Order: sequence, then structure tokens, then C-alpha cells
Amino acid sequence: MADYDLAIIGGGLNGTSVARDAAGRGLRVILLEQGDLGSGASQASPRLIHGDLAGLERRALFRVRTALKERDVWLRIAPHLVRPVRFAIPAHAEERPLWQLRTWLLLYDRLASRSGLPRSATVDVTHHPIGDALKRPFGTAFEYSDCIVDDSRLVVLNAVDAAARGADIRSGARVARADRGDVWRLAVIDRGYRRVITARSLVNATGAWAASVADTVLRVPAPPLTTVQIGQIVVPKLFDSDNVYVFQNSDGRLIFASPYERDFTLIGTVGHAFKGDPAVVAMGLHDVAYLCEAANRYFRQQIAPFDVVRTVSGANSVIARRASRDGAMALDFGRGRAPLLTMLGGDITTVRRRAERAVSEFTRFYPMTPRWTSKAPLPGGAFAWQRFETEVDIARDRWRFLGESKARRLVAAYGLNVGEILGDAKQKADLGPAFGPELTGAEVRYLMRLEWARFPDDVLWRRTKLGLTMPDADREALAAFMAKFD
Repeated sequence: MADYDLAIIGGGLNGTSVARDAAGRGLRVILLEQGDLGSGASQASPRLIHGDLAGLERRALFRVRTALKERDVWLRIAPHLVRPVRFAIPAHAEERPLWQLRTWLLLYDRLASRSGLPRSATVDVTHHPIGDALKRPFGTAFEYSDCIVDDSRLVVLNAVDAAARGADIRSGARVARADRGDVWRLAVIDRGYRRVITARSLVNATGAWAASVADTVLRVPAPPLTTVQIGQIVVPKLFDSDNVYVFQNSDGRLIFASPYERDFTLIGTVGHAFKGDPAVVAMGLHDVAYLCEAANRYFRQQIAPFDVVRTVSGANSVIARRASRDGAMALDFGRGRAPLLTMLGGDITTVRRRAERAVSEFTRFYPMTPRWTSKAPLPGGAFAWQRFETEVDIARDRWRFLGESKARRLVAAYGLNVGEILGDAKQKADLGPAFGPELTGAEVRYLMRLEWARFPDDVLWRRTKLGLTMPDADREALAAFMAKFD
């Protein structure tokens, strides 16, 4: 008998979503990630849960409708991570005509008719707060509703829920070799120790590494793949509103500028073909300048490449000439060949549905319980999204030493599970050493114990984004603290 029903290689958004779905359907699951969870392309998403307004231009009505349904699912199961906001499109005479934008938005409203979010509207920006940050030539804008998401937290909480349902989550575990027979026999280097495990089926969810893993580890043919790079830039805050701005660039692309970690603005995305090592993806100066120029067409406050405080980029593999926000998957099996499912690409909005379809591919090999992930909340998310502000107030009432911004950050990251970090603390000193103005020893211990954080970057750039503001001295103290705790 095999050790596991399903082994998953890759701890990004696809891999952790499959692990959660499969574990909840009663399968014995192990997930193997050579680095940290969500350390590849998953941390470089544009952080949007949306129906893809531009999809209407391509007449992809079914895909837009499907994504809008998934947007509602995310609001229901992850109300702490997914937040509805108003998106604003300033009208530009040189780009798409006003009638076309208005038609798109009316159709967008219709496709999302039961979402409960505010419908689109036409706004005179000369008398509206969204116009405060814009250049004067813009007199009209269109508003509509969509959502933003903490992408890295979404990856981790998928893994947390999978583990709670029995999955074995292993970060720092590299699959060195896989031998295929009636079952898969995997040689794994797990944090320096070699172990061998067996699994009845295997999922290759390694993203940009999919082809190299297929060739060197699994030793099976890989489909013809293209590797693409996406990137965003982070700059100091360019506007005070909670809106996400959608800009029509001169080349026809839609560029997003969204609030990011209170004091910053995230601008993106730019994408193109990529060749090289996916572990060292970096944005070139040309891409940085492109996004700066796109923002400068609209914002009063002008930015240049030297204003960029951080770039966020990653690479992923897609089927050649078939890039899609739905991603792609291929199942291979036969006599004496244990099943192998390869998952490729896809966006954050549709990942839950994509994982559901992937796990359902294995129903032909062994029985499992019905689909379930559209109704079960992620850890900490058992409340209605409309109650988010109420949950922040409840946290401030219970832990009086919390300021509003810190309470909001903690509830947005952990939802109703924030009490597992703060416990019976009466003052901030009860939470252990402080690393910068926000991070405490109690939170770091929680992340190491329950969320597989091993190194400072795991905490500062994926479990949180506090690396944006943490002084160097506190980073060094954090590294020492984690080394001692580990």
C-alpha cells in the first residue's frame, strides 16, 4: 500500500489549493515544496479578485461570468483576505470611447447581477474624491466593483486548511527523483535528510519549473511550454482613497494602481516571455520605466524609477500559444503508469475552481467525497465580509493596546484566529520582543509553529509585507530570534 493517495510537487497557489481540496475529500495528501510556500509566481500576482473587465473586449463572456461567480465565492470563504473596493477608470479621449466603457460596465453589472456589490457609475472627477490624485484634463471616470486580495496569505491559508484536514505539508523538501510504476516512488531531500515516500498519484504544480521537473525529476515528456514573466512596482503612496485606479495605456493595456500596505501603491502589471532561471526573475529597467510612464499619464504626482521601493516579479509556464487565466492541465496514466497530472498557469481568481477540477480528475482511480471548497471558509474566515470592520472593532475592544492600523492588519491576515496570536495579552509587552513598530515575538512564533515560516524573508515578504518598513537592526534581531526559536 502506498504511503499517500496523492503527492503534490509545488507549494504555490495551484499546489496548495489542490492539497486543500483533496484533503477535504478524504485523500491522503502530501505536498512537497523545495523553498517556501508561495515563493514563486504566486507572490507576484496583481492581487486582484476580479471578473476581468478586459475580457469583455475579447468577447469572453463565459469566462468573465465564471470569474465573477468565483469572486463571490472568495468573499464568502475568505472575507478577511478578500476586500471589495471600487475600481475607477478615468476616461481618456485618445483611448477607448466613453460609450464603449459604459457598455462594458453595464454588461459587467449584468453578469454579476447577484453579487451584492455596488453597481457601476459615471463620476464627475472634478467634484469627487477619486479626482484628487488625477491630472486636471480628466473630467469623467467610471466606477465599478471588484476585489483585492492578499495573495501570499491566500497560499498559506490554503496550506493551513489542508493540514487541518490531514494533509502533510512539507516546505524545504525537494524531490530529487521520481520513479514511476504502479505507484510513484519519490526520493525527497527534506531539510537535509533523505527519505523515500510512495504515492498512488502525482501532481506537478511547479509553475515555471514544470518542464524541468518533468524532464529531470519525473523523466516524462513535457507539453510544449512557454515561460512568461509578470511584474509590478511598489512606490510611496500616490493617493489617499481606497480606490483601485485602472488606466488605459497608449498600447491598449489596462494598468492597475492599487493601495498597498497602507503607505504604498502597487502598479502593474507588465508581462512578456522569459528565458532563464525562474528562481532569479527580476524586472528590467525598461519594464520599471514603462509602468512609471503609464502612471504619469494620469496621476498628478509624478514618479521615476528611482522612486520605486520594491519590484515584485515572478515567472510561470503556460501551454505554448495558449495563455489563459483558466490555466491548463493534462492527465497521463496507463497500464503500469501511475497517474500524473500537470497543472499550468491560471490566475488567482479561478484557482479554487481549477483545483476542484484537478482533484475531480482522480475520481476515476479512487472514491472521494463530493466537492466542498465553495462553501467552507478558510481558517479565520467564518464571518460575513460585511462584518470586517465590526471584527476590527471587536479586536480593539478585547485588546485595548492595539491601535486601529495594527488591529486592521491582524484581522486582515488572521481573521477570527487573531486570538491564537494575542491570547490573554493585556499590553504589547506581553507579546514578547518587538521587531519594528508592528511585528512581535508572539506573531513570529505563531508563523513558525503553524504556518511553516523558517527564515526572516518568509515572515517579512510572504506571511506579512512588513519588510517594506522594518529597519535593518530589527531585521537582524528577527533573524537571531528565529534561529534561536527553531
